Amino acid sequence: QMQLVESGGGLVQTGGSLTLSCAASGRTFSSYRMAWFRQAPGKEREFTALISRSGITTSYADSVKGRFTISRDNPKNMVYLQMNSLKPEDTAVYYCAAGFPYGLGYRASTYDSWGQGTQVTVSS
Repeated sequence: QMQLVESGGGLVQTGGSLTLSCAASGRTFSSYRMAWFRQAPGKEREFTALISRSGITTSYADSVKGRFTISRDNPKNMVYLQMNSLKPEDTAVYYCAAGFPYGLGYRASTYDSWGQGTQVTVSS
């Protein structure tokens, strides 16, 4: 397993932008598919975005497609989530996740390492 630490959350107005960062420990970072999930109060954790080991392939939930961009820097063991045009419904705790690239990438059960989460609040 890897240790993951998210940062960059905060309070932002509707239409604003935030960039989340996830710092990963371990020397095999480039072996892991990485993803962001989010969990709003009273709701289940939901898939947001994923990125392949090389960074070439990405996938997004329909709700964030065109507004969010996931990226990674393998030499720095970092993953990012650039969030633009934020909406109140984007308010949630955002989690970084790591897993080997097997199984369905939008399923939380595919990932075996999780960060502690970072709060994103979008005010209307």
